[in-house]
Amino acid sequence: MNPTPRRLILDLLLAAEGRPLAARDAIAASGLFGARESSVRVALARLSADGLIDSTDRGWYQLSAKGHELADDVATWRTAEQRTRAWREGHYLLVHTGGLGRGNRSALRRRQRALDLLGFRSQASDLHLRPDNLAEDLPSLRRRLRALGLPAEAILCTATDFDPTDERRIRALWDGKALNRTYRSLRAELEAWLKRAPRLETDVAAREAFLLGSRGIRQVVFDPRLPAPMVDIEARQAFVASVHRFDRTGQLIWRHWIEQQRELTT
Repeated sequence: MNPTPRRLILDLLLAAEGRPLAARDAIAASGLFGARESSVRVALARLSADGLIDSTDRGWYQLSAKGHELADDVATWRTAEQRTRAWREGHYLLVHTGGLGRGNRSALRRRQRALDLLGFRSQASDLHLRPDNLAEDLPSLRRRLRALGLPAEAILCTATDFDPTDERRIRALWDGKALNRTYRSLRAELEAWLKRAPRLETDVAAREAFLLGSRGIRQVVFDPRLPAPMVDIEARQAFVASVHRFDRTGQLIWRHWIEQQRELTT
């Protein structure tokens, strides 16, 4: 699926690592995915109105402080694999959201996204668990979840000593075999593309790098980072390493492509 101009602009600014983005570059990049110039200009105006980007000069934009807060949630994928520790089997993190309102759909989406980003799964409507193998301590996890959108009224604690039936039900919340298949198949796809990338036209390479790279990064961002024996950790680490290599290559391709577009318009 092609990215919207809004998503593409935010992704390009995130990849730019602090460098501003020209409106003409955003327009040219969106054109690779069939977006019209008018749609890109509307997206820039709305991102600015939402406070996610700032204008640094006429026709140039960068992420605002608010935009960085949103983007940094995604940018943490680069260090996600380093933020785990050994798991004591049977020990879990538990979030209880009972008593929190469900009428505000926007707040509910932020709450669910916060839980998804940290790999929690719902055992019941108000009970969410994950293995207690994240490197952060409880106060740090509380701050992170709240920054992501979990209300302060939600309870976060550790839990253990589940009976065998409950333990089996909890482990069944994640499909470890499906995750292992994804690690291996998506890694193979990334590595195969990297081998043929030098033979691609720059336009084709830029477009495919964005689409395939986005899939890989999203998998890392929302990966639950389960411990062994729930998943094959070596397969996950190999997959994440491939995503890092792909991302570096993709950024070089996009910088080269943008330079080409600027040369064509000067």
